[in-house]
Amino acid sequence: MKPLLLTALGRTISTAPLGRRDDDVEVRRIPVLPTPPAIDLDRPTVVVLDRALLASAGGDLERLRELAGLVALVGIGEAGETEPADDLPVELLTSYVAGDAAVGTVIAALRGAFRHAASLVATRRATGEAEQRARELTELTTIGVALSTERDLSALLELILTQARRITSSDAGSLYLVERDEMGKPKHLRFAMAQNFSLPSLPFSSFTVPIDHASLAGYAASTGEPLVIGDVYLLPDDVSYRQNRSFDDAFGYRTKSMLVLPMKSHRDEIVGVLQLINRKRVFDMRLISDEAVDREVQTYDQRCLEVAGALASQAAVAIENGRLYEDIERLFEGFVTAAVTAIESRDPTTSGHSGRVATMTVGLAEVVDRIADGPYRHVSFSREQLRELRYAGLLHDFGKVGVREQVLVKEKKLYPHDLELIRHRFAYLIQRADLEFERLRADFVLARGRDGYDAMLAQLEAERQRHRRELRCYLDAIVNANEPTIMPEGSFEALYQIRDKTFVDFEGRVRPLLEDHELQYLMIRKGNLDDAERREIESHVTHTFRFLEQIPWTRELRNIPQIAYGHHEKLNGQGYPNALDGSAIPVQTRMMTIADIYDALTATDRPYKRAVPSEHALEILELEAQEGMLDATLLAAFVGARIFEQVPPGIAGDD
Repeated sequence: MKPLLLTALGRTISTAPLGRRDDDVEVRRIPVLPTPPAIDLDRPTVVVLDRALLASAGGDLERLRELAGLVALVGIGEAGETEPADDLPVELLTSYVAGDAAVGTVIAALRGAFRHAASLVATRRATGEAEQRARELTELTTIGVALSTERDLSALLELILTQARRITSSDAGSLYLVERDEMGKPKHLRFAMAQNFSLPSLPFSSFTVPIDHASLAGYAASTGEPLVIGDVYLLPDDVSYRQNRSFDDAFGYRTKSMLVLPMKSHRDEIVGVLQLINRKRVFDMRLISDEAVDREVQTYDQRCLEVAGALASQAAVAIENGRLYEDIERLFEGFVTAAVTAIESRDPTTSGHSGRVATMTVGLAEVVDRIADGPYRHVSFSREQLRELRYAGLLHDFGKVGVREQVLVKEKKLYPHDLELIRHRFAYLIQRADLEFERLRADFVLARGRDGYDAMLAQLEAERQRHRRELRCYLDAIVNANEPTIMPEGSFEALYQIRDKTFVDFEGRVRPLLEDHELQYLMIRKGNLDDAERREIESHVTHTFRFLEQIPWTRELRNIPQIAYGHHEKLNGQGYPNALDGSAIPVQTRMMTIADIYDALTATDRPYKRAVPSEHALEILELEAQEGMLDATLLAAFVGARIFEQVPPGIAGDD
């Protein structure tokens, strides 16, 4: 680009102001002084400032000062004025000549002025490049921070491609990831992500590409070298790789310039390939025609290669970290699954309970996250916090591995062997009554013969049947009393009658019809556990906490032990194990408690209790909320959003 000399209309300047050819400098005569925005910053410019141009500035010294920072000002006076007059801004001038100065003097002054103008352009360019480098460094740092904090691989790939396109002003781009075999060797490239600014609604389908020299991505992955291509339709015949034009043909797109970068890890292993397409002059311009492509698309320069290469290196590390994080998550998911399996294998009737509690608790948290008013309007849960809550729900009953199995799987108030012993006892008494009947009948015959035998036999048979009915009645009362109840209900009058009954055992000892421990179990008013057994069952929350506390959780999951610990606490302080009040119970735990109780009430496969219909279960929850045991606001959200419908009915629960 030629240097530019601006001079006032009517001012005579040599046709070769630099002393060489006439066309070395463009000379342009202007009626008024140019404004700073009108100056071409990439072109060395000299302004010959005389009184006419000075007058056109209207005495605006700030404008002159700004202009002097962009161009070289050469002052020129009238004939005979060898010194600048007071009206000229001497401090802003590069040089000064009289109006009748010799041509050589003028040319010498202009040469110096053009050198100064060239230095201004060079300084601006250097400053601009430095600022650009600083911006790029800042952007790369910002991008690096963003990449290092993003854990979701899909979101990470989206971020990488978006930022790579932005810093290189690329219209489109794609990402390929290396997939490895069981031995860890590269197997092929997986097309994992694509973006296109001009065609934003393109369908996406994944496919694989061999790691060889046939494709652009395969070549970059196999050689580890970048490709910078000005026009992929004009590739030389001596290169092995070719661009697949099927996409362009299918969607009417024109792929032209490309930058293909291998993404290498810190171990110098190829993680994937970053492919950038159609570098544009203006990033927001859409390439909707071949004419737009020809006009707007540029070749990727060295700066693009350096900046995109730096980002590709960061991206490779981030992708490796993202995959490692996914591996860790899969490993932990496996651990949680194994832990839940261990719980359910000890008590198969509760199979699925932990999963349903986790599902309902997370579902309730998502509803709470959207509440716009009330006490929880400022509560929100991140993706990590929802994951933490899910794991807490899955593991909340893990401590049951520390509870004796006979207590854990106890179905009725009596243990099976206790009820069986009672049944044998009653069978013995019935058999003994039959033997007594036969003995009395035989004694009568031996003593009296047939005289009065029929009347006596009828009397003995009536007594035997009465005794049988009494024993069956007692046994039925015991069997009925053995059934657990959800709410305190029933009376134990029949048991009180049985308590006073005795019998003589095989050894002739007088024994109670019901032993004290049997009577104690049968007179349990709610559920199927006595106080000692209930304390043992309740200890599972402490076992859960102690177990979970031993795990070195990540920062995002560190609250799992505490959330799970309190799922049997009540807001009024009547829960266990620590009788906490509402202020000490985390909101996550409050939500889990609602889900846990609902699932316990509606379980249909629990052999030791009847299932409660959903409507009745909600009524019970509402009653507990009114009594200050449950969080009424959270329960309203649970019911209003019908969270309980997120899990299938008819599976056993847990209390």
